[in-house]
Amino acid sequence: MALGTATAPYELRFDAGRICLDLLATTHPEERFDSLDVLSAWIVGAGLVPADTSLAHADASWLVGFRELRGQVGQLVHGGLTAVLRPSYDIALAHVNETAQVAPPAPRAVRGADGALVRELDGPPQCAALLGAIARDAVELLTDPVARASLRQCEGDNCPIVYVDSSRGRRRRWCSSEVCGNRERVARHRRRAALARA
Repeated sequence: MALGTATAPYELRFDAGRICLDLLATTHPEERFDSLDVLSAWIVGAGLVPADTSLAHADASWLVGFRELRGQVGQLVHGGLTAVLRPSYDIALAHVNETAQVAPPAPRAVRGADGALVRELDGPPQCAALLGAIARDAVELLTDPVARASLRQCEGDNCPIVYVDSSRGRRRRWCSSEVCGNRERVARHRRRAALARA
């Protein structure tokens, strides 16, 4: 689902190539985690829990926890893209490492209605376990030299999204061809049309 041109707060992106980067995309073009419903939709959409998992026990502290982790992961990812590391980088690194120590929710296989095995969680997922899964993803991404070398900042105007470029030849320029790529193509067409009229 593309977000850049969407207006509904429940339309979220899952195209950055990693869960931790998809979390960063929840601030663009505006804050998406403005309700527990949106956060719950993101948790399911990101694949952190199976689709039918109840998150009714989530409370406002979950919004705070996800936003804080998002800020810390953002400092690490953006700090890794530049040569200048701010003092807050080490603080963010310590928090992400601490969060990554919490085990992610335990999955189990159970028979579904049709008899096929389906994934469900061993119990209701706790916020710390979900944050732990995202923090582990960030640690894996940032400590893998190949994956880290594939991190790209979107070239779209005013787009802060960072993604893993897994395209052939590593030539991907935009977070989404349908969103920022389309905007760039439209702008280029308008510039050419303006030059032709002049």
